[in-house]
Amino acid sequence: MNRGVPALLLAGALLAGAAQATPLSWGDIRDGSLYLQPTQPDTIAITWQPAWQADANEEYLYLLDGHGQLQGERHILPEQTCGEQRWPLAASAHAYQLDVPGYSFRRYRISSDASTRTQFAPAKVHFSLQAPANTVLYFRVAAGEQATLAGKYHGGVRALQVERLGDGQRLDLVLKPHAAYWQFDRLALPVVDHAQTFRLRLHGQGKAAFWLDGTANLFARREDHLGSLALADGQVMLNVGQARLGHTPSLGVSVPYQMPPPASHAAIDGLQPRATGGYSFVDVLQRKPGYEADFRRFYLGRYPIAQDLTLLSATERRAVLALDRTTFAGLDDWLRTTRELGGKALHYLAFTDEPNLNYPDFDSYARYFEAMLAHVRRVPGTREAGVRIAMPASSNLVNGPMSEHSAERIGLDWARRLLARHAEQIDALAWHQWMVRDLLATRIYRAHVRQAAELVGLDAEGRPRKALLIDQTNISSGSSLSPYDQDTQYAGLWWASVAINASADGLLDMLNWFHLGDEEGWPKGMIEVRDGERRFTPKPVALTHRFIQQHWRRHVLALDNDAFEVDALAMADGPQRSLLGVNKATRTQQVTVAGLANACGAARLQLYGADQRSRAAALTCNDGHVRFSLPGQTLFALTWSAH
Repeated sequence: MNRGVPALLLAGALLAGAAQATPLSWGDIRDGSLYLQPTQPDTIAITWQPAWQADANEEYLYLLDGHGQLQGERHILPEQTCGEQRWPLAASAHAYQLDVPGYSFRRYRISSDASTRTQFAPAKVHFSLQAPANTVLYFRVAAGEQATLAGKYHGGVRALQVERLGDGQRLDLVLKPHAAYWQFDRLALPVVDHAQTFRLRLHGQGKAAFWLDGTANLFARREDHLGSLALADGQVMLNVGQARLGHTPSLGVSVPYQMPPPASHAAIDGLQPRATGGYSFVDVLQRKPGYEADFRRFYLGRYPIAQDLTLLSATERRAVLALDRTTFAGLDDWLRTTRELGGKALHYLAFTDEPNLNYPDFDSYARYFEAMLAHVRRVPGTREAGVRIAMPASSNLVNGPMSEHSAERIGLDWARRLLARHAEQIDALAWHQWMVRDLLATRIYRAHVRQAAELVGLDAEGRPRKALLIDQTNISSGSSLSPYDQDTQYAGLWWASVAINASADGLLDMLNWFHLGDEEGWPKGMIEVRDGERRFTPKPVALTHRFIQQHWRRHVLALDNDAFEVDALAMADGPQRSLLGVNKATRTQQVTVAGLANACGAARLQLYGADQRSRAAALTCNDGHVRFSLPGQTLFALTWSAH
């Protein structure tokens, strides 16, 4: 100590230094959640920079308090490629959650006071950080846990090294390039009878994917920040109204371009699709007229399908078609088969697949669309057969496709330009929604349906003037799949949340999961296909879909919902009422439902959890208010009669 400095002055300097301590920073986050537990009031500071195609994509950031209530939401517009956001944090016994939903087109740097305990939960398989060189993190494994460290090479971080702090034992995991996106590398960690703390070093820099299985998937910048997350119960208030907002969409799947083998029929029967989507290959139809007749009749005859959508393409789903004899011959055969189906459903026809992704520019697509439209209008009997024209079947709607120059290819913009030319001949606005991987971000489906309705306009009854169709959607696009989300209950939670949000205003007509069964290189079906198409097993999302369909009703009722982690949809069919909901969080939610009036005693509750089984659950009901406890990551269906 410098004895020439007075003690009080030195103490003051130390206090000032503590107050001005360097904040703890995380960067650059692209996909994951940061949990922050302040011991004193703090302010979280977020800045962002563009990563790729940021000017074509809006994004959201969400801040939740320790009870799961939304404390902050930042809507980042496409033009805000750079920016900042600050939110105050109160001292709390429970952790805040800052959610950075992937796939993100921006790089987020997040700073808080070093005294605020901060832990990061990365995405699995998908890259979660753009890490600087020599990044060091810490994680903990509890006593007796069989933990696994896993990682994937995305062209950046190439190896992971762990060091056990207790004895210095080191283990290395090299991240190898793999042929398939969903393949990755893993390292089993030693199991001991006491808690272990590890230091993790990322070798290399850039895109990083690392995570833990068998233990809490949490990492910290400082060892003393590690610890379990204390999750308080959430409180949810749902108030069911009487007004009917519109109808629910037909829920369905995209189907393969062939007759499904008999061994698959039982698995498909469990789905009971009410809509289908699919491709029609014009070169196949030129060579084999009538090729589609049998399997199109199969779906229409076996299932309660009210509408389907066909994307014209060529073999291997080649999207750009020439205006030649092959294309027009295939179109004529599709129209002929459709007329022979007898008008049992509406048959939407989109002339190409994702033109904003596949065509060189809008004008090229517009010329093709106009020629195909003129050809259809010259063929008699098409409208009487239920044929309707859909456009543009874009890759995403509000955000751009996953391509260069994405800002010039916004699906909503291309649809607006086409409507300006051919509004009277267009019956539907269709699009494919991809890359909304985060459960908390699925609320953007509702926002995008609203924007689609605003584009086409509403009629005197408040219905969109054109049918709105999401004929393809999935957690990820292409083959960028993670088995942690595709093959687990996560996909069921995601699908329930998407269906609820997309349907919430009664504006959507069709919602299709892409696709029905796994295909080679594309294992993203509702049904797992094995042994050369001899074994067909429903995945968790298929079983969840079955539960949803059992409680799906025709009309959407008004509903007030004050929760952020619980999505719910109130529906009616005659006097029958159904309230379908999903708890997307791991915390338990205490739910109160108002609006049942004198139907209280007739209310029945079903819960559907990770065991993929529906079970009756207890509730209390007094003065028209139902109360029940909803476990984490569980669906519920509350049913009653309005008589």
